[in-house]
Amino acid sequence: MGRVRVQRQSRSRSPRRTGAIAVVSALGLTAALGGCGLTGESDGVTLKLVAADYGDSEANSSQKYWDKLVKAYEAEHPGVRIDVTVYSWSDVDAKVKEMVDAGKAPDMAQIGAYADYAAEGLLYEADQLLSIPVQADFVAQFADAGQVKSVQYGIPFASSTRLLFYNKTLFDKAGITPPTTWKELAADAEALKAEGVKYPYALPLGPEEAQAETMQWLLSGGGGYTDTTVGSYSIDSAENVATFNWLKNDLVGKGLTGPVAPGELNRADAFSAFAAGDVGMLNGHPSLMQMAAKKGVKFGMVPMPGVEGPSKVSMGVADWMMAFKKNGHADQVGEFLDFVYDKQNVLDFSRRYDLLPVTNSASTVMTAAKQDADLKPFLEQLPLSELYPVGQTSWAAVSADIKKRIGGTVAAGGSPSAVLGRLQTAATRAESAE
Repeated sequence: MGRVRVQRQSRSRSPRRTGAIAVVSALGLTAALGGCGLTGESDGVTLKLVAADYGDSEANSSQKYWDKLVKAYEAEHPGVRIDVTVYSWSDVDAKVKEMVDAGKAPDMAQIGAYADYAAEGLLYEADQLLSIPVQADFVAQFADAGQVKSVQYGIPFASSTRLLFYNKTLFDKAGITPPTTWKELAADAEALKAEGVKYPYALPLGPEEAQAETMQWLLSGGGGYTDTTVGSYSIDSAENVATFNWLKNDLVGKGLTGPVAPGELNRADAFSAFAAGDVGMLNGHPSLMQMAAKKGVKFGMVPMPGVEGPSKVSMGVADWMMAFKKNGHADQVGEFLDFVYDKQNVLDFSRRYDLLPVTNSASTVMTAAKQDADLKPFLEQLPLSELYPVGQTSWAAVSADIKKRIGGTVAAGGSPSAVLGRLQTAATRAESAE
């Protein structure tokens, strides 16, 4: 990946904000920031940012987004270089971990989880970096999810919810309507299979993003990864076991999920198959709209079906920005991140990749703008959504274990209760080590 040079001037950061100030700020107070941060000349500082790629081709790689953003920053801020490296989602988390383990942590990382690094004392707190107006602008749901023991380390970067996508052409040919219950989903899948559809329902439980497909199904079955009362893992709950028994027996076992075993089907491949017209139904996030439209696929979107009706809870996902303390430069990092979270920059990123904004100011604009009308169904799901338990420092390890094992629940000869039980045992052990 190329290096992007950005020049800027240093300025004093505000001191660490207290919870009381943040509350007042959220109610609309704006104030001048005190100069208790780093001061002095910032020439010669290089900030390294490692980021994930949200594009589906070189033409719309996230590298192009960052190149444009830092070029605009450079025009007004001489003095600092920003070295941006973009990796695919399949690699970026592991790349950052390798850098950290080698004692070469980047200044900033935009990846999928933050809490394990926070637990090791490696990250700056958000209020050591960001100005008060920027902090106050985050959607509360995401700001809360960025906390470990009531301190925010994870800075939300992008978000999405999930809806059930269906191919209108294939549905019309089969004479069926979008499902609202699991029973209807299975019946629709049977009708699609009878019409020769390659993937009646695409079930990506492969290692790329199996934790997402899993969570959406768990929520629709009345369960989830954690007990909402006490917050502990409940992966092998009766509701979750029942959900995967249904998937194994009523969907996978009846040949309704296509020629690739769910445990070997990755999300990206499932999306590509949908865009190619080979999938009848699958869970998708907003970026799938752009992929499908480019290929001329006529699609519709409905809430995820549940046992007796549409699921009352949707899955929400937030990706995270974080800043490592190893190299210092809190002042320079904070000023750059203030720019990253400027309303227009958040809008530009969200619109470029059909993702939901993490700030209130950008959300307000997108909710009202005609050009963003296609995202409204996803925005409407956001208040009803549940996020991964990202505030638990064990989540990164638990998520990795789910990606590796969950496909076995629906494999021939597999046992949902046994696989979920092993996942629960490992999760409990990881949780107790927090």
